[in-house]
Amino acid sequence: MELIQSFSVDHTRIVPGIFTSRVDRLGEYSVTTYDIRLKKPNREPAVDVSAMHSLEHIIATYLRNDADWKDEVIYWGPMGCLTGFYLILKGNRAPKEIFDLLLSAFRSVDSVDVVPGTTPENCGNYRLHNLEMAKWYADEFASYLEANKNNDAIFEYPKADRLVTDDGQQFFDS
Repeated sequence: MELIQSFSVDHTRIVPGIFTSRVDRLGEYSVTTYDIRLKKPNREPAVDVSAMHSLEHIIATYLRNDADWKDEVIYWGPMGCLTGFYLILKGNRAPKEIFDLLLSAFRSVDSVDVVPGTTPENCGNYRLHNLEMAKWYADEFASYLEANKNNDAIFEYPKADRLVTDDGQQFFDS
C-alpha cells in the first residue's frame, strides 16, 4: 500500500502556514487540498478541541459566504491531529494566491459574537465550542501570517527524506 501524500511531509520540520497538500483531477477539473497549519506538529500543543470546533464553524461560514470565493469552496474541516485545517477548493492555485482569503477569514473571527450553527438541530456536538479561545487562536495565526507573508517556508512543505534501496524502492519507517 502506498503512503498517502500527507504522510510524506516531514512533520518534524513543518511550520505554521498554507501548503498545497494535493491536487486531484476530476475529469477536466482540478481540485486542490490545502493544509492550513496553525501549529508545529509534535512541538507545540495542539489546538484546543472546543476552539477548533468553533473555528471550523466560523471559518466554514465565512468561506461559504465570501462573494469572490464561495463557489470555489468544497470543504473546510479540522485535521485529526488538531494542528490545522484542510481547505479544498476548485481549481489549482498556489498557496500564496489564497493567502489574503485565509488572512481575512481568520481576522473575521474577532468580529463574531456567536458561533454559527451551534444548536442541537445544526451541530452533532453543539456544546463543544469555545468562542473566546477560537478568537485567541485565530488572532495568533493571523498575526503569524502577517509577520511571515514574505517567508517562503510558510508556503512550501518540507518533504521527508526517505531511504531508497538499491533496487529503487523507498523505505518508509511508519
